[in-house]
Amino acid sequence: MSTLTSNTVFTPEDLLRMPDHKDYELVDGQLVERHVSVESSRVGTRIAIALGIGAEKTGEATVFAIEMGYQCFPDARNRIRKPDVSLVRRERLSGITGDAGYMPIPADLAVEVISPNDKWYEVSRKVEEYLSAGFKLVWVVDPATRVVTIHRADGTVSKLHEDDEITGESALPAFRCRVGEFFQA
Repeated sequence: MSTLTSNTVFTPEDLLRMPDHKDYELVDGQLVERHVSVESSRVGTRIAIALGIGAEKTGEATVFAIEMGYQCFPDARNRIRKPDVSLVRRERLSGITGDAGYMPIPADLAVEVISPNDKWYEVSRKVEEYLSAGFKLVWVVDPATRVVTIHRADGTVSKLHEDDEITGESALPAFRCRVGEFFQA
């Protein structure tokens, strides 16, 4: 993620009008380029598919891809964050009316897949923003080390390796798989 410094303060509406809006997030009115790589994209897709299959089986949640932006940061109207994958429980979606350009509520699960150009301090900041806004669970997935770090709303953190089992916890209770499945070719 790199910020494109500008004197212009962009709004969420400005971002939606941009033809390449999917490539950017908005942080305090500044455009932040999203970094992706072939491997981070592949891993993110595998996670989205696995969670999507689990969500479809139970009907408990909806899984969103990288294009879904979240505008739910109470102290920052000009902040749009786009996790690589996210999941929202269906009962929480029922209160959303219309088709807003951005998700107005925090996700139950946000997944960030590290790419080679990501800076750890930027990813850490993003995790803190998610948790402060009310996201329940954040997975930081590192394809290079094949490790998933789980950050929870209660402040606990777990680190899982390839042979460990990962679950959807409260976001998708029936979901479980081996971490290594996220990294298979």
